[in-house]
Amino acid sequence: MFDIEYKGGNAIIITTKKTQVVIDPRLSVVGLKDLSVKNAVELATEARFAVNSSEAKLQIEGPGEYEIGDVSIKGIRALRHLDTEADEPVSTIYRIEIGEIRLALLGNVAPKLSEDQLEDIGVVDIAILPVGGSGYTLDATAAATVIRSIDPRVVIPVHYADQALKYEVPQDTLDTFTKELAAPVEDSGSKYKVKAASSIPQVLTVVKVDRS
Repeated sequence: MFDIEYKGGNAIIITTKKTQVVIDPRLSVVGLKDLSVKNAVELATEARFAVNSSEAKLQIEGPGEYEIGDVSIKGIRALRHLDTEADEPVSTIYRIEIGEIRLALLGNVAPKLSEDQLEDIGVVDIAILPVGGSGYTLDATAAATVIRSIDPRVVIPVHYADQALKYEVPQDTLDTFTKELAAPVEDSGSKYKVKAASSIPQVLTVVKVDRS
């Protein structure tokens, strides 16, 4: 039905039969080449992670509801984890629906989601979120708190320690998060292939997608 690839930082590519969604493609912020969004949906959890290419089919970096190809996207405004209630929210949580499968995509968001945000996110099968911490993203404990509030069946962690990347501050390892969440871990290799809703684990599982 669709594949999920991890490209480093917060960058993810979701590919369906009809549509490609490229999430947070500005990888130059971590020392890699920016991802191409030609003929794809460019989706940014924050404006600074977008490349704003005129070659994209559609550019999304904020709240709203969008339909393109076989993908439905809902953007939900959110505070970043390092902001206060007095700050203007500049992050966006996305609920993505592909057929019967629902995904939640979270960037550098505050760990305590409001009831309204949780209602907008709704029931999800797969959650993708950063776990590296050190004041830059959610840390392992905060990320686990978010996951428990959303209650997905699969969590795909991103933005953790990687020697090939140049993070602004050191990031914790993936093991730090998996130990905190205390859920089983599956290694999917370079792609997580979702063939049907029935192929998704029935109990919370961490799926590790190797950076490709």
